Amino acid sequence: MPINKNHLFEDLDGVKCAVVETMATQSRVDFLKPLLEYNGYTVIVVPSPAPKVVAKPVAAPAEGEMPVAPPAPEPPSTFTIGVTNVMFNATNAIFGRFLTAPGGHVVTLAYWHQKDSVPHDDVPYYESKNQTSSFG
Repeated sequence: MPINKNHLFEDLDGVKCAVVETMATQSRVDFLKPLLEYNGYTVIVVPSPAPKVVAKPVAAPAEGEMPVAPPAPEPPSTFTIGVTNVMFNATNAIFGRFLTAPGGHVVTLAYWHQKDSVPHDDVPYYESKNQTSSFG
């Protein structure tokens, strides 16, 4: 049972895992799986269950016509990513600076969310030299 909603556990392929991300796209899996494996984690990826969709009402057919149901939209394929180390918490790993990218740089939040293509911030914000203070 999770302590809070940020530290979820789930059985993925019969193995108890800490959930890294749910409803992840294939491109997200292609990014996170090598990154986590580089950091020594065993990664398990399983397809996410399809979201439940409520059927829209179909217009009544005219007399003598057969009712035609609209084609059901195909749900996007999404995945649940987990690691077998149940102590793993993505938030703690990123802000605690525990993950490194293959170039040896520390994984930043922007890199984790794929907003930066290269993790370049090796200095924590509280050690930054260009920081201004309001305390004089």
